This record gives sequence, C-alpha cells and structure tokens, in this order.
Amino acid sequence: MKVTPVIDILNGLAVHAVRGNRNDYKPLESMLCNSANPVAVARAFKSKGFSNLYIADLDSILGKGENLATVKKIAEETGLELLVDAGISDLRQAKRLLQNGVERVIVGTETLSSLSNLSGMLRSLGDDKVVVSLDLKNGKVLSNSTSIASMDATKLAHKLEEMGVRELIILDLDLVGSREGVDLALISRLVQDLKINVDVGGGVRDLDDLLTLQSIGVSKVLVATALHTGKIRVEELYSAGLL
Repeated sequence: MKVTPVIDILNGLAVHAVRGNRNDYKPLESMLCNSANPVAVARAFKSKGFSNLYIADLDSILGKGENLATVKKIAEETGLELLVDAGISDLRQAKRLLQNGVERVIVGTETLSSLSNLSGMLRSLGDDKVVVSLDLKNGKVLSNSTSIASMDATKLAHKLEEMGVRELIILDLDLVGSREGVDLALISRLVQDLKINVDVGGGVRDLDDLLTLQSIGVSKVLVATALHTGKIRVEELYSAGLL
C-alpha cells in the first residue's frame, strides 16, 4: 500500500476540503508549503519524495471553469504521475486530460451521467488509464445519474468490477477533512469481496489509520489534511514503507 497526496483546486487555488461543503472551502494553509498556489504545493510534495499526486479540479467538477493549464504545468514542472478528477463524464473530456500530462483519469460517480459512458471510456482508453471513484455522501452513492445514485454502494462496486474497472476509490465526501477516520466496515467488506484494487480517500487521521487500512488490504490511500497539518509526517511514511 502507498500513500498518495491530494490537491483540491477551487478558484485556481489549492484549498482545504472539508466534508464536501465546497462553498466553505478556504485557501490551503500547510506545514509543507507556504503558498496556496497548486504548482507550489505540488512541488512541495515532489520535494518530499512522493511520486504521484491526486488532483481534484473542483472548478471543473462544479461546472464553473477549469484548471487544465495548471494541471499541465504541474505535470511538466514536477514529473509527478497525475491522477485527476475533473468532473469528466465522457470520452472526449477524458482524452483531453490524457493529452495534457495526466497519467490516469478519475471518473467520479458524482459527475458520471451514465454507466454506458464509463463503459465507452474503458473500451477506448483501456482499464489502466481509467480509475473510478465511488463517491459517497453520508454513506449514500453520489451521482448526477438518478439510476446510479439509487444503487447501494456495495452493489455498485460489484457492477463496476463486472464492467472491467480495475481500480476503485472509495471516497466519502462527508469524511473528507473531518479527521474522524474512515468507514472501516464498508472498506473491509469491499476489499474482501472484490478482486480489484480498492483505494480509500477521506477521513484518514494518522499513521495508525494507515496501518489499519494496510492490514485489511487497501491498495492506495489518498491523504490531504493529515499531511498538511503534520498529523502524518513524511518520515513516518518512509519508516512504514508507505512512500
């Protein structure tokens, strides 16, 4: 298991994401970087030894602009392997990201309009270029599609595996930035039931949480707040073999 740092970009700035309440997000204050410029934050992660980076382009997700030029600049200046959620729901959008320095596109259920669109992306791009984020809010599936949103999280996870998804992020927006821990019951069940890689985002508090997730078989953990506040130190990650 490895830890992947996260940058949430809103109004062109890196922000501190808390519980998915995006209207209340504030510019990032971090022990790792004295700037809320996303490129500067990415450089800080690179300097600490991270090799990949998850970026959530919240402007794109909210339909109020995009930060593609910033994403491209991060790719060019840092060489980090970028996983980017920019609210994509179709093949054209996915290809555009891949043409601008993104290594793998994140297709979040929050902005996915249909499972058929996801199927088309998997066929055209390959399962190694598409990662699906099963977005939850208070344990319920979050999606623009009423049919997807009506599905139970566990059943949807199995459906995604059947469709050819090979990496699945379990992201509960209600836990993001909360420092309350993760939904271990759901994650444990999915890791046991699925044959694909299961990643986790949202709520990770400290090294103990990471070691617990490692012990149950999670493949990757997305971390933001705990890194920026120093609750998880890079030195700890090295010592535990998580970086």
